[in-house]
Amino acid sequence: MKDFKLLKVAVAVAVAAVGMNAHAAKTLRFCSEGSPEGFDPGQFTSGTTFDASAETIYNRLVQFERGGTHVEPGLAEKWEVSTDGLVYTFKLRKGVKFHTTDFFKPSRDFNADDVVFTFDRMVNKENPFRKAYATEFPYATDMGMDDNLAKVEKVDDYTVKFTLKKVDAPFLQNMAMSFASILSAEYADKLLKAGKPTEINTAPIGTGPFIFKSYQKDSVIRYVANKNYWKKADLKLDGLVFSITSDAAVRAQKLKAGECDVVAHPKPADLAGLKEDAKLKIMSQSGFNLGYVSYNTTKKPLDNLMVRQALDMAINKKAILDAVYQGAGQAATNPMPPTQWSYNTTLKDAAYSPEKAKELLKKAGVAEGTEVTLWALPVQRPYNPNGKLMAEMIQADWKKIGINGKITTYEWGEYLKRGKAGEHDVILLGWTGDNGDPDNWLGTLLSCDAIGGNNYSRWCNKEFNDAVMKGKQVTDIKERTKLYMKAQEVFKKEVPFTTVAHSTVHVPMRKEVDGFKVSPFGLFSFYGVSLK
Repeated sequence: MKDFKLLKVAVAVAVAAVGMNAHAAKTLRFCSEGSPEGFDPGQFTSGTTFDASAETIYNRLVQFERGGTHVEPGLAEKWEVSTDGLVYTFKLRKGVKFHTTDFFKPSRDFNADDVVFTFDRMVNKENPFRKAYATEFPYATDMGMDDNLAKVEKVDDYTVKFTLKKVDAPFLQNMAMSFASILSAEYADKLLKAGKPTEINTAPIGTGPFIFKSYQKDSVIRYVANKNYWKKADLKLDGLVFSITSDAAVRAQKLKAGECDVVAHPKPADLAGLKEDAKLKIMSQSGFNLGYVSYNTTKKPLDNLMVRQALDMAINKKAILDAVYQGAGQAATNPMPPTQWSYNTTLKDAAYSPEKAKELLKKAGVAEGTEVTLWALPVQRPYNPNGKLMAEMIQADWKKIGINGKITTYEWGEYLKRGKAGEHDVILLGWTGDNGDPDNWLGTLLSCDAIGGNNYSRWCNKEFNDAVMKGKQVTDIKERTKLYMKAQEVFKKEVPFTTVAHSTVHVPMRKEVDGFKVSPFGLFSFYGVSLK
């Protein structure tokens, strides 16, 4: 009898252990490529930051379907657009809870006050919270929302009205983007009264599927599932961990060792080995992205078109595609991918010609041995799997024409911050589309409004800008297409940056991961994902 009792105890302990392990297995471990700049999405433009904030902690009024570009209801259940296209009225979802944490306990549900606060802060420099925590909102600025949004009004607790000064064709798509994540006005008021407004960026509160628990800089971010999440069907994990691992080879090793369930941005050279592992699977998709080399057109000698043309034609794109992308990319001609509607198929690259490049530099009066700083990406991105190697190859190409590229880099957040301030001569960058609209490429990356934001070339061309701005203000697709095709012609003629490649996106993961969808926007979302 005693032995039987001992056996029962042993079985009970074993069952409990299995239960604990099964529960632990519901925490998904994501090996991310870099550290977020912060957790307040409106302040930033980096996909690395959006993965850690907008895709986990927050919701938007409208959202993109998982793995697609279709706009569907989010915190707004439905919306109406006035016949003149200037007024958008959103009916808000009731019963949505903000996160309860050690540092904040909400006294009310999400309502119109939160929407008004979120957008007023972005577009109104007199907003009390913005005055207390002075920061910029690059997306709102780059896309002209700060100028075009006449007012955002609370009609009642669950109705909000946005009034525009002029028609903005991609407005609804823009509202589904990460930067438009809704913050808690009640939490902001608490921080303001406590004299701690900057904590909105370090101790975030949202309505999203995961609740922020802790962040150890450059190491790990921990989240727990939001058990009060309004969309229960998307809640399939108990926890989420971002293991920040900047080295792609180390990320691959961690995946193989079972230390990570999903990894970001593998190097092409590592894919073959990962495919051979029976415990892994790889999801792939043509990338809606662009890797490019941006010239600071406000600095000499890069303000000279002949110099930009010379640097452009001296870059051996084919060699870069072979060495950096290793079969997982295609040469880029335009400042948007071929799958984007309004892509101009008539444009061609200048032929690779170091000899002609030398002639142009001589004609421009540029002395042999002239030095320019060449900033190399410090992290792997969907559009550039190896920024260091690409910079070294460009450096070698330019040396052949008498230009000395001094390779420089910084930590990712610092890299973007300094680049937006225009400290660089030449900077390696890229973009993954945010909303499926041409303006998200041409306006966001190259418009005059985007200088100080995502226009790292600091290029402002009236002919280009007029076409892009007009393109936002008409809703007819044919008319918009004509304007955007014209803008691409001006871009190609003026060379504010050299287009390099569009890459194929690969996402390796453990076979236990179920329900993951590759985002066309290059983001990593884990709501709706489970572990078998």
